[in-house]
Amino acid sequence: MKLIRNSLDKVAPLFHKGGKLERLFPVYEALDTFLYTPGEVTAGASHVRDGMDLKRMMITVVFALLPCVYMACWNTGYQANLAIQSTVASGTEISQIVANGGWRLAVLHIVGFDLQAGPSLLFNLIHGALYFVPAFLVTNIVGGTWEVLFCCIRKHELNEGFLVTGLLFPLVLPPTTPLWQVALGISFGVVLGKEVFGGTGKNFLNPALTARAFLYFAYPSQIIGDKVWVALDGYTGPTILTTMGSQRSVLPGGGTFKAVIGPEQLNISWLDAFMGWIPGSMGETSALACLLGAFFLILTGVGSWRIMSGVLIGSMGMATMLHGIGSSTNAVFQIPAHWHLVIGGLAFGLVFMATDPVSASMTETGKWIYGILIGVMTMIIRVLNPAFPEGIMLAILFGNVFAPIIDFVVVQQNIRRRMARNAA
Repeated sequence: MKLIRNSLDKVAPLFHKGGKLERLFPVYEALDTFLYTPGEVTAGASHVRDGMDLKRMMITVVFALLPCVYMACWNTGYQANLAIQSTVASGTEISQIVANGGWRLAVLHIVGFDLQAGPSLLFNLIHGALYFVPAFLVTNIVGGTWEVLFCCIRKHELNEGFLVTGLLFPLVLPPTTPLWQVALGISFGVVLGKEVFGGTGKNFLNPALTARAFLYFAYPSQIIGDKVWVALDGYTGPTILTTMGSQRSVLPGGGTFKAVIGPEQLNISWLDAFMGWIPGSMGETSALACLLGAFFLILTGVGSWRIMSGVLIGSMGMATMLHGIGSSTNAVFQIPAHWHLVIGGLAFGLVFMATDPVSASMTETGKWIYGILIGVMTMIIRVLNPAFPEGIMLAILFGNVFAPIIDFVVVQQNIRRRMARNAA
């Protein structure tokens, strides 16, 4: 590490003002501060010091996301391997499956994995990683390039905020998303959702959700269609949320979900959905992984428990009310509240998206209002409009737009109360 430190110090004059590479200072500064703490520190006693700077906050969120990253790899591979077993059982030769299955199956076959052996921990992880890692790399390379470009033009430091955006975006994508769409989506999210407003800390929309929303509306059949969720070329299947909203197939009490999808009988228990053993976006399927991340964020003080609680109260309350009302024409009304929590992206959005400190409400009272608003809107979109099988993304963006107004009203109310007390 000392060698790296000396090397960085040696080339530093080239990047500082007057150096030949002055315009690339944000690149040097980003590498330096990523590896080491900043060399400039305050010396006076008048400064307030806090160990939780932007870098540490973002790295904390990254650590909280690790269970979801694990599930993104394991479950994506697990669903793909189940599809392989189903295809083999139908009589298809393994050589034909490899020939039609794309480069990932070819790689697995070449390195010696027995595709007929069935899912295993290592097989699932490696197969799933072949879907998640390319999307992750494209997101960070393309999005990071845009960040560096804007920093060089504005002569700003490169902030660590993209660490989280670069991890969140691939986690909310279906495994079958083409890499060119990944690049296009993150470009839209970074440039039009963040940089045009001034960069980190000045954007009023969550960049990862902005990127997802762009793909959501630009390529709906490839992003939210009912045939995009199983990561195996030539084999498709709908999400559980989509199917539950189209078939009246939940047993009394919501214990086990049964549905017929094509020639197959699908039985999914609430525990299966809670653990994340279901098709869906790569990092959103496991409510357990999201719960572990929530505990870590709340324990470290990075994530707002008020926002999380508000979203939970709003969504579960509205879902319970709509389930009680029922409908003879809309099957989504059949889904009990506790099922809504473990299907789709509600748990993931509740923990990692709604709590974004830049785009969320900042006042303590406003956080409750903001969270409840998002929860209620999620269920309204999910249940009342079956054309949108997922509601948390649009609900959070809706909440982002109203967050400044919520905070303004809360602050003004506090001012009025204080003025009334002083007048008395």
